[in-house]
Amino acid sequence: MLKLVLTGVWVCAVTLGSVYFSMQHASAPAISDAEADRRASEEYVPGEIITVPAIKNGAVQGYFLAKLSFSATREGIAKLHAPLRQLVTDELYDMLVGSTYIDIADTETFDLPGFKGAVKDGLNKKLGSEVITEVLVEQLEYLTKDDVERVANSQNRPYQKPVPVIDKNGKVAADKIPEGAVSATASAH
Repeated sequence: MLKLVLTGVWVCAVTLGSVYFSMQHASAPAISDAEADRRASEEYVPGEIITVPAIKNGAVQGYFLAKLSFSATREGIAKLHAPLRQLVTDELYDMLVGSTYIDIADTETFDLPGFKGAVKDGLNKKLGSEVITEVLVEQLEYLTKDDVERVANSQNRPYQKPVPVIDKNGKVAADKIPEGAVSATASAH
């Protein structure tokens, strides 16, 4: 009996020691004080999904869908005359409508880091100081005009008149139920 108790104490001691040492060596990498101060002075600003027409040769060629979020300085946000989300959306429209330097339709030449840098620089220029510190891309898509028309046409099916499932007496009219359909009252009976 004494051997069993001593074995249990020994197993507990070894387990606690191994957990302690593994936690000491598995801690998160240390960040510098400057990096910690920078992170503490920034705020994450979630973006909105915007749809910007891609105009080329005077005609809409497609639509650019983007959801961008930002890391911005708290001090810079506090000095703004309007909410940051609305200022960002306005600037993105100014930058992207009719833009020649961003040809999203040509996916082979699209430069994502360059796009993020252009957005950051354009926003900071509009805001008058270094408010935006990082641009985060959450969604970035391009739909051609034909893609949009195809989706719109598939949803505009002719309206079909509803089929009555219950007759005037409140009974299920089995002969009027479309094949494969189940009535709410039929399933309740």
